[in-house]
Amino acid sequence: MTQNNRWIQHLDSYQKAFDTLTEDIELATERTLSNIEQRGLIQAFEYTYERAWNVIKSFYQSVGETNIQGSRDAFTMAFSKGLVQSDALIKTIKSRQLTTHTYDQETASTIFHAVVDEYYDAFKELLDSLQQQKQQRNL
Repeated sequence: MTQNNRWIQHLDSYQKAFDTLTEDIELATERTLSNIEQRGLIQAFEYTYERAWNVIKSFYQSVGETNIQGSRDAFTMAFSKGLVQSDALIKTIKSRQLTTHTYDQETASTIFHAVVDEYYDAFKELLDSLQQQKQQRNL
């Protein structure tokens, strides 16, 4: 599989995760979510987060960058190289680490509001930027 095909496959996977998160965000803007629904949105955040750093890694591998070992490397590179303009993706790292504590309602609520208020827009910016890269490369 070529590197271009790989990052395009990862982009498709990221799009699906983002679409699921979008559904949850839309519901959250329509009404107050129950605690169970909030945990579902947090789980969608986790999926989107994992897909985000993986698509960034494969995107940069397609252009010869091989120094991405994890999400911090991926999000930092995306920001420093201008793939995204906001550093909000870097902020998602701490929240992702805390998602194992969603049984604690205060932690879950903090993560929930961060996803709705800031992280969703960062994931959208990343998706738009990668789709633009795909279009520019005629892939």
